[in-house]
Amino acid sequence: MTNPFAGKNVLSTKDFSKHDVEYLMETASKMKDMKQDGSKVLSNKIMASMFLEPSTRTRLSFDAAMKRLGGQVVGFSDWEKSSFHKGETLSDTLRVVENYADVVVLRSKYEGAARYAASILEIPVINAGSGSQEHPTQAFLDLACIKEEKGYIDGLTIGLCGDLHYGRTVHSLVPLLARYDITLVLISPESLGLRDEDKASLKESGVTFKEVELLETVIGDLDCLYMTRIQRERFPSEEDYRKVRGFYVLNQDTLKGASDQLLLMHPLPRINEIDPGVDALPQAVYFKQPMHGLHVRMALLALIFDIL
Repeated sequence: MTNPFAGKNVLSTKDFSKHDVEYLMETASKMKDMKQDGSKVLSNKIMASMFLEPSTRTRLSFDAAMKRLGGQVVGFSDWEKSSFHKGETLSDTLRVVENYADVVVLRSKYEGAARYAASILEIPVINAGSGSQEHPTQAFLDLACIKEEKGYIDGLTIGLCGDLHYGRTVHSLVPLLARYDITLVLISPESLGLRDEDKASLKESGVTFKEVELLETVIGDLDCLYMTRIQRERFPSEEDYRKVRGFYVLNQDTLKGASDQLLLMHPLPRINEIDPGVDALPQAVYFKQPMHGLHVRMALLALIFDIL
């Protein structure tokens, strides 16, 4: 089977077919053994980790993924300690970094930054989060988590709850879910509803979906609930943020009408949208998602370098 990721940029989930995504998830399942065996398949490769915006899970899991495969990592996680702080342009920094690495992993608060990087570099670029636009590797790991935990995706009713307007994880996950025979329930305040272009895409794909504001009215219908935080840093003003802050809080009372098999997910970090009392429930897998992230990112790096 031809490797669809060989030498490719990873900028948007929209750039990959269902076949491509299934291929990635199958490869990720093989990474569990490679992680334990201490593989050295990328021993001659270097990854440039350029995080121009705060990150914990994405940055550390990419670093860990590269090192688990025997590769090396260079880069920074604080733009103030880079030449950006001196006024250097992103273009100049990227062109310099290209001389040191075989792949660039870039996170930025600016929309389109990763796609711009890919347009000027000759080495592959992986989008690790681009403003409120997309976060493709998070969506890949979320899909892998659903499939691993549920055993299947087709036929599920999946609820996306919280900030569906600014949340970049949602903007990457929705196109992936649209490739499957699922029902989507979009749960948000009106001001944070899914963008019109995303809803148009769902309609074009023939996905059944509905929009609601109250989580309690639909929680009994869901097989999977994907909570997201209200993202303060994406709002145009503090006043707009305060209007919706704390709109959803998932707790034991909220879950009274839910199925015992309901899968509870969150891309993290959480603020107050999931009560810590929920953490001990067997349905809560949001602390398992980072493990899937490590396997997916190991698979992605191995496939980009075409070494499997």
